[in-house]
Amino acid sequence: MTSYANDRRAVMTLDAGGTNFVFSAIKGCAQAVAPLTVPSNGHNLDLCLKGIVDGFRYVERSLGESPAAISFAFPGPSYYRDGVIGDLGNLPAFRGGVALGPMLSDMFGVPVYINNDGDLYAYGEATAGILPWLNGRLEAAASPRRFRNLVGITLGTGFGAGIVCDGKLHTGDNGIAAEVWNMSNRYFPDTNMEELVSIRAVRRFYADIMGMDVDKAPTPKEIYGYGLEEEGPRRDAALEAYRIMGRSLGDALANIMTATDSVVVIGGGVAGARALFMPAALDEVRSQFASSGVARLCQSVYDLDNEAELNEFLKGDVRVAKVPFSDKTVRYDAALRLGVGFSRIGTSRAISIGAYAVALDNLDR
Repeated sequence: MTSYANDRRAVMTLDAGGTNFVFSAIKGCAQAVAPLTVPSNGHNLDLCLKGIVDGFRYVERSLGESPAAISFAFPGPSYYRDGVIGDLGNLPAFRGGVALGPMLSDMFGVPVYINNDGDLYAYGEATAGILPWLNGRLEAAASPRRFRNLVGITLGTGFGAGIVCDGKLHTGDNGIAAEVWNMSNRYFPDTNMEELVSIRAVRRFYADIMGMDVDKAPTPKEIYGYGLEEEGPRRDAALEAYRIMGRSLGDALANIMTATDSVVVIGGGVAGARALFMPAALDEVRSQFASSGVARLCQSVYDLDNEAELNEFLKGDVRVAKVPFSDKTVRYDAALRLGVGFSRIGTSRAISIGAYAVALDNLDR
């Protein structure tokens, strides 16, 4: 991965949500201006577009220099390669297709890059987050192994992801690779994965266990707090709600890691409750198929946030093989392994750095 930590080019960014738009700029992988938050006005296209233009004008003035590009995340799948925003549930004003990227490029005179937030999260973690951290630890441990593939998972209002393959962002032919929210699952086959791994999933599980209306269920943060109590029905329900979510997440991770053979990094608002759901997720990833005893994964999976497991991961199984008909030898690591860890730079920062790196990658090409 290319490091842009010392790059002096500035890129204007936007974190677009259904409620608010947050504008900023990144320079050398660091925030270059104070963020500006404005209402998205997602139901009124004229107001929404005016807010976007005004937001970037503010950032441009605050920078005091011309940006090299504009790069930002929009929620949900769209026609990103063409800079066209299509039918988004939380920003209905864009239904029918709006060429937002070309509009901004004409107005500001710079290239404009738009991507899915899950993709940018993964790319930010691969560029300046968990992947360089992990490879740095491997180097310090004198290991011959390095990792170049990564799946970034976001747990929050929805269940999102992005894939980095051999150091490059993988978006697929339609620009919608890694739409993991729509994966099937083996525990509740009549619904997709997002109904089991999201904010609303935790609330619904808790409400079902407590026999209450889901609309009156507490927030996932409150449920997490109940899970830390010493005893009582609230604690039992909270632990079970997060256990079900964790088991479902583990099912998704096992399939994702089988397909990509990648390290996984997890972020998003629900990630803060990791202590309650991660044991069940890891149990599922490390489980076997009951009928055959075959493991879910060919690789061993380590918890990168557990110091003992991290040390075992770094150690690997280094061997030396002789080259036939030669005096040469080859040093290699025979341990087939992957790791799962949580963001060390924060989800929002990773998305911003991902947007920055995508823009500079494209400019340099």
